[in-house]
Order: sequence, then C-alpha cells, then structure tokens
Amino acid sequence: MNEKERAVLDVIRANPYLSQQEMADALQISRPSLANIISGLIKQGKILGRAYILPEDTEIICIGGANIDRKFHLNGRTQLGTSNPASMGVSVGGVARNIAENLGRLDHHVRLLTVAGNDSDWDLIVGESSSYMDLSDVGQLIGKSTGSYSAVLDPEGELVIAMANMEVYDSLTPAYLEEKSRIISNASLIVIDLNCPKESVDYIKNLANQNGNSLVIIPVSSPKMNRMPSDLKGVTWFICNRDEAETYTGLTIGNEADWKKAVHELLAFGAENVVVTAGARGIMAATAGGEPIHFPAVEDVHVEDVTGAGDAFVSGLLHGHLVEGTLEESVRMGLLNAAKTLESSFTVRPELTIDLLNKELEELR
Repeated sequence: MNEKERAVLDVIRANPYLSQQEMADALQISRPSLANIISGLIKQGKILGRAYILPEDTEIICIGGANIDRKFHLNGRTQLGTSNPASMGVSVGGVARNIAENLGRLDHHVRLLTVAGNDSDWDLIVGESSSYMDLSDVGQLIGKSTGSYSAVLDPEGELVIAMANMEVYDSLTPAYLEEKSRIISNASLIVIDLNCPKESVDYIKNLANQNGNSLVIIPVSSPKMNRMPSDLKGVTWFICNRDEAETYTGLTIGNEADWKKAVHELLAFGAENVVVTAGARGIMAATAGGEPIHFPAVEDVHVEDVTGAGDAFVSGLLHGHLVEGTLEESVRMGLLNAAKTLESSFTVRPELTIDLLNKELEELR
C-alpha cells in the first residue's frame, strides 16, 4: 500500500460510518480521488465493504467517451509515401470525460461511466482525471485498446488526415449500463454522448424517463446522429451544433429564421431545453413554450486551440442549470467558459474554479 491508501484506512478504522465527503475533507483530498483509492483498496481486499451505503443524490453521471488525443504537427509540406518530420502533442480527451472534468473542477460530484483498455493510455487518462471524477465503475477490457484520436496537421494547422480508434465503445452496451442502473437511477443529472451505441442511448433515455432523472444528450459529430433516439421526450437539455441539428431535423439552416425554426422543431420532438451552437455566430436557445433567443459569442477572443471549447460550453451551461440559474444565466456561463477555453492550450483549462468563473462573469458584465 502507498501512503494515501494507509491514510484512508486509518480514517476508516477511526470511524467507518463517515461519508466519503467527510473522509475527503479530513484527508484534504478531492472526493473523486478518495473514491478511486477506496475502489483500489476493495480490489486488494483491504476493505470488505461499507456500512449503510447511501446514494449520492447530488451526483452527476457522465456516460461516453474518454480517449487519448495525439496531434502530429508537420514541420514542412506533406510528402506521401515517406517519412515526414513532425512534432507531437498528447492530451486526454473524450466528450463525456471533458465534461466530467469541467464539472468536477466546478466542485460537482461526478462519476464517469465508460469502457477502456487495460493499457498505458488508460493509465494516462486516470492520472489526468481521477482528481475530478469517480472512475471506480469504468469497465477495463482485456484485449481492447483505449479509445484514441490521432491527427496529422500541416504547418498552417490544417488537417491532413486523422485516425480514430473508437472500437472499444461498441462494448459500452445496455448490459454494461444495466449493471450500473442503481447508480444511474440515483443521479441528479445524467449526461450521455453519442460515442455510445444507439441501443445504449435508448436504454439510458428510457431509464431516465422511468426514474425522473434529468437527462442531457450531447452529439459527437453529424455522422453519429444516427445514434439519436427517435424523439426527445424526457430530455432536459439537447445541445448540438448547426450541422447536427440539420442532420436530425432534415432542415437547412442558412439564416437566423432557419436557425430559430430548427430550435422549434427540436422542442417539438419533446426536449425541455434546446441549444443549437454556431461557433463565432453564437448560439440559439429556447425552453419549451418559449421563443428562441440568440446569444452572441464572446468578443475579442484570441484562439489558442479550439479543442474542448464545445465541451466547456456544455459544462458551463450545465453548471448554471445545476445552481438554478435562468436560461440566460446558464447560457452566458457556457459561452464564457468556452471563450476562456479557446484562449487556453489545454482541452480543459486547469485554472477553472467556481470562484474564477463567477469573477469572469462579473468582469464580462
């Protein structure tokens, strides 16, 4: 055992009825970190069980992708059929994972449900993620590779070719999720991305409707819109970009009137709240029974890296929702978090806290 594991055992011996949050506070570590340590101790047989396990009624469940992103930046023009000198950067990504980290940094209790390989890529994800989310229910699969995305960029930053190895998510099945159904059913909010198979998205939608959970569906790309459920009844938030909205509704969005029409159409599918993003043009959002409102993007943003900005928007918006902000307040939190992430070289900006986000909002006003 390492020092942290011994410290956790000492606290449990002193009072086995403490909640995880009370133990985390006593040890001055994050609750997700504590949960991961306890999970490891259970696997080692050092802990046989916990008395009076109660559901965490404020926990957010994020279901979907957690992968490694590799970017190769070519030093010169692309030469096919031979070796090209390049530099490489590696970062942790995945829509559900990125949203989970953002929300974890904003002091929400978050649990990630995904599947991964038993490999060094997953070890890297754990190292970057475990302080902000509970990973104790992630399924590690022998013989599978953790999801990865590798992109080759020319000297101007334009994409030459990209390779996505996402086969592992085929194992993110309803059977896997059913094993976690008690945890999922107790969540205050469920977020699922379309890295999941269609039958898994349908399973989570039905489970959330049965139990009255708030549900958020986040597309990953237009090609994966075929994994969407047939309707949005019982969906609390549906957040997509313009291309994804066009794919799902069959409408063409060429101007602001089309944009509003697409939002109305998505509301008609049954969603409680709909947001359709359009990059620098801002977003169009509406609540059922209300008219769509256009929110411009934050101005004068120096773009360092676009990676993770969409996930930052979703996270900021959901934070606003969770603290009972209005539609306008929640959207502005999302837009600001996205803008600050665009200015960062990190997929999730490491300085993010509740206090900082509130300060930035005040400065924006």
